[in-house]
Amino acid sequence: MEDNIVVWVLFGVISWSAVFILVRSVLPKRSFDFCNRLVSTVHVFLAVILSCLSVQDWRCPLCPLVSPPTTSQKRAMAVTLSYLIYDFICCLFDTQISIDNLIHHIVSIIGLGAALVYRMCGLVMVTTLCLTEMSSPFLHLREILKELGYRDTNLNFSADLSFAVIFTFGRIVLGPFVPYVTLTTDNPLLIKVSTTGFQESIN
Repeated sequence: MEDNIVVWVLFGVISWSAVFILVRSVLPKRSFDFCNRLVSTVHVFLAVILSCLSVQDWRCPLCPLVSPPTTSQKRAMAVTLSYLIYDFICCLFDTQISIDNLIHHIVSIIGLGAALVYRMCGLVMVTTLCLTEMSSPFLHLREILKELGYRDTNLNFSADLSFAVIFTFGRIVLGPFVPYVTLTTDNPLLIKVSTTGFQESIN
């Protein structure tokens, strides 16, 4: 892994942690999960924006599909890798530890780390980021609204419905294309396994 990528990741972990501490200090009466979901929502928008900015040609956004990561793709991957490391640590301090969530984080961290180390699958990884994060704002909004007292409201139902529709489209309709490409091209086994797990896991 290049030195500047390591710096990006380390800086990212520190930055996400600082944002979380800031949110906790501004909203001391809100739960740990509530504050973490606000940080996660910031990551979602940043990850999608960086992923979109890394597209080389919008006339063919998935070209070249099997290629080394560009600088902008590495930056997008490093931001998400740093966030996943931060969030993995947060999961360990939460009141209720989810083994499924921890496994998802480990698989995702290994996948992004492997792609950066091997300098492969840049576009595949960035595409995976977009597909897996498309529904995340509504996933977080559902839980945030519940804590704000909007559990059984039309607003919460709209968030639930939006999450279900976008999740289905991103993960089930478009999602299988990414593992297919990764598995059928010349990639290291570690990347094949982790990319598939990254796409199939639930944030």
